[in-house]
Order: sequence, then structure tokens, then C-alpha cells
Amino acid sequence: MIDIHCHILPAMDDGAGDSADSIEMARAAVRQGIRTIIATPHHNNGVYKNEPAAVREAADQLNKRLIKEDIPLHVLPGQEIRIYGEVEQDLAKQQLLSLNDTKHILIEFPFDHVPRYAEQLFYDLQLKGYIPVIAHPERNREIRENPSLLYHLVEKGAASQITSGSLAGTFGKQLKAFSLRLVEANLIHFVASDAHNVKTRNFHTQEALYVLEKEFGSELPYMLTENAELLLRNQTIFRQPPQPVKRRKLFGLF
Repeated sequence: MIDIHCHILPAMDDGAGDSADSIEMARAAVRQGIRTIIATPHHNNGVYKNEPAAVREAADQLNKRLIKEDIPLHVLPGQEIRIYGEVEQDLAKQQLLSLNDTKHILIEFPFDHVPRYAEQLFYDLQLKGYIPVIAHPERNREIRENPSLLYHLVEKGAASQITSGSLAGTFGKQLKAFSLRLVEANLIHFVASDAHNVKTRNFHTQEALYVLEKEFGSELPYMLTENAELLLRNQTIFRQPPQPVKRRKLFGLF
């Protein structure tokens, strides 16, 4: 199994604090059935800047340590890029990392809104052959209040990644319910851990897959995990036609 969003690299952001934390996270990932992780340290979010060369070097060093520790996990380079206006230009200058050098690029919105220029930026990225993957849209306040924002971005070709902990309920019942509505509307293409540590932000991968199978049957979790494989091979992912999110009165959200 492949995890496309994880903060396992040591001392790069608010994820693993040191190499010991990274190894602890690696063991936890393997217990969840994960054998490949794309490391995605935060980049340009106002706190952290992690340049491509530093990410590649950190991933290489961690892989050497994993071999030494006999942990069956491989770590690949990526970034979780906070959206900004010059993403397209900086990609062209090789100042940003896509997910393991594929056509997929992990984009994070601010937690309280979706920038108005996002649609145009995503269009421009797609013209250059990239597929924007929206990180954890379920945790964005404006998308929760107006999920049509996500619908329109996905309808126009973006993909999105939901956090396994959201489906597992670790962020609360409201967010779990909303996450399931996004899945139901075919607005989610990947499930990933966004793990930061093994205490407060663990992987929860198997719990999320169990919830998906219970709610939607076995085909959907298979498709979402297969999409991670297709991403790694730089191939076209499975997509179902997106639908507007059904408005339901759930815990004051809908």
C-alpha cells in the first residue's frame, strides 16, 4: 500500500522531530500495511520552506536508515505546497517537487478559505500537464460551508485526497460525516494518512478503509488505494463523475 501524504522526514516541519521519530512512524506505517510513503513536508506555508534538494537528501538518508533497521518501507520525495500565485513558474524552474516527480502535485489550501485564484491556477497547471491534488479538502472551513467549491474544481480536472483520520473519526463526528458526503459525491480520489507522529496524528489507514468498505462496499477502497499505485506509475487515475454534495442537516453543518 502507498501513502501519498505523510510528514515522516525528520526535523523538516511539524512532523517527525528527529530520526528516532521517523523510525517510530515507519514501524507504525508498516503495521498498517504501508510499504511506500511519499514524504510531503510543508512548503511555503508561512512557517516552513523545504527546498527540493533538501527533501531528496532527507528521503535518501531515511531510506538508508530504514534498510539498516530492516524496516520494509521505502520513502519517496514530495512536498505539501501551500497554494500561492507563482506555483506554475516555480515548477518550471524546478523549485518545487511534484509527488515523486510525477504529474501530480499536492496543493494545500489555507484552512479557512479557498483562494479565488485557485481555479485559474489549477487550469494553468493542467495546461502544463500537471494534476493538482487538493490535500484534505474536508478540513477547509469554506469547503465545509460551500462544498460546491470543491465540486467545481474536481469537475474541471483537479483530484483530491482525504485524510484517513477524518474517515476514522479522529477529528470528530462532524468531520467524519462531512468526509463521507464528499466520498459519496465522487469528489475524493485518494486516501492518505497525513501522519505527523504516532501519538496525536497517526496513520489510521486500516480504520479508514474499514469505514469506506462498511459504507460503500469493497470496490471503493480498492479504487482509492489503486489510485495511489497509478499515481506512482504516473498513469491516469480512476475517476467517477463528480456530483454536487447533498445538503443534509448534520450536526449543524448541513
